[in-house]
Formats: sequence, C-alpha cells, structure tokens
Amino acid sequence: MRFMVLVKSTPQSEAGVMPGAELLEAMGRFNQELVDAGMMKDGAGLHPSSRGARIEFDGDRRTVVPGPFEGELLAGYWMIEAPSLEAVVERFRSCPSPHPGMRTHIEIRKLFEPEDFAEASPELVAAERAFLDAARRG
Repeated sequence: MRFMVLVKSTPQSEAGVMPGAELLEAMGRFNQELVDAGMMKDGAGLHPSSRGARIEFDGDRRTVVPGPFEGELLAGYWMIEAPSLEAVVERFRSCPSPHPGMRTHIEIRKLFEPEDFAEASPELVAAERAFLDAARRG
C-alpha cells in the first residue's frame, strides 16, 4: 500500500525560513531509516506558497492565481510504501518534529490504488496499473 505523509506549513515556513542544521540532520537520519526499511519512495520540502500558483476550475474556465495562499497549507511530504496504516503510524512515531518548539502535526493518507476502482471497470484498472508502472520506470 502507498501512503502520503503530509507536513503542514507554519508562518515561518511560509515566510521561507529554512530549517536549522540540527533538524536537517535529524530528518536526514530519519529518512535514511525509511530508505533502509524499504518504505520511502520519495519526499521533499516545499517552497512557500508565495512561489507557487493555483489553477481554479469553474466549468470550462481556468483561472491562474499566483501565491501566496491562506489557510492550511503544506510544507513537505513523504511517499511511503508499507503493509498498513498502522505500520506507517508506528514508524512515524519516531519522526523528528518538522517544526521544533511548536505544536504541529503530520497527516498520513492512503493513496488510491488501481484495484480500488475494480467495480468501475477491469479495463480502467489495467490502464491505471500500466500508467503507474510506466511512470515508475521513468
């Protein structure tokens, strides 16, 4: 099963304040543990929303809105492969706090897999599986 672990932003991360060396080193060690366990497939921090854009959809109309954005935003992510949500939760209990000294949280969400759409169409499942396999090969 694949999971996305989401790191929420803070006013500091949205202001572009970079993490200190101590946190970067701790996260590096944690990430290496994930790699060694065969769980980590990808992960990165995100630039502040001021350096991004949104595309708003309204029927056939598309509107590009430049950042910054308000509300709950993301500051980073991990893509994880694990046998269960419980396995991810157990592993991430030892994750360094992404925002030391602040009350914060990470969010763990399971990704849909092609097989989750089996009732829709076997052809859709096969096409989605082929797409994912091709994307992973690069």
